[in-house]
Amino acid sequence: ISFNCVDSSLSSLKNCQSYINTGMDIATHVALDLVESFNDAEDVNSMENVMLEYAAMDRELNHYMRAIEETVNEIKREKPENIPDLNRLVKEKFTALESKNSDSDLQRNEKYVYFKDQLKEMRKQYNDNEAIEQIDEDIAVTQSQMNFICPITQMEMKRPVRNKVCGHFYEEDAILKIIQTRKQQKKKVRCPKIGCSHADVKESDLVPDEALKRAIDSQNKQ
Repeated sequence: ISFNCVDSSLSSLKNCQSYINTGMDIATHVALDLVESFNDAEDVNSMENVMLEYAAMDRELNHYMRAIEETVNEIKREKPENIPDLNRLVKEKFTALESKNSDSDLQRNEKYVYFKDQLKEMRKQYNDNEAIEQIDEDIAVTQSQMNFICPITQMEMKRPVRNKVCGHFYEEDAILKIIQTRKQQKKKVRCPKIGCSHADVKESDLVPDEALKRAIDSQNKQ
């Protein structure tokens, strides 16, 4: 049995998944724009609903691709004499996967989790800005700027990334250069933040922090 047509379909579905990811990235940026421009919370909540809809589409697409892949692998392994009804087999597996759906699945979606984290950080930045108006301005500026300094370069970050494991921030180019160098030496990378015990920083653990970048840009405009 030739599965060239199936492979082509899977490739197309993966392209659809990339469109969903792009949509979620755009929704995240729009939500951060709304927070930054002090729009009504209802507008921000509407973007969260958009993210959940995207997460539902992503889950459904993942289940469909998984159903196809599992069906094809079973047929390749069992090598039946007669050509089976692929459509029926895939539909059965897909239905079984969908029957286990829950709302918590959507809230665990990686892009949705990132969306919530970035909103939290953005709101925190603006709440901090309101709070520091009540204290000495010089102290406030110093504390704020300290949060913007990369522990590697000791300079203000331009493209901050956050370590999902320990929560610390670095300049993207600086930490990637260290990871690449240590990889060539076949050694692990310890988090460069003083006092952090995390001893295995990986590129896959780093995510761009749009909220922090916006806070830095906002500080520089003042």
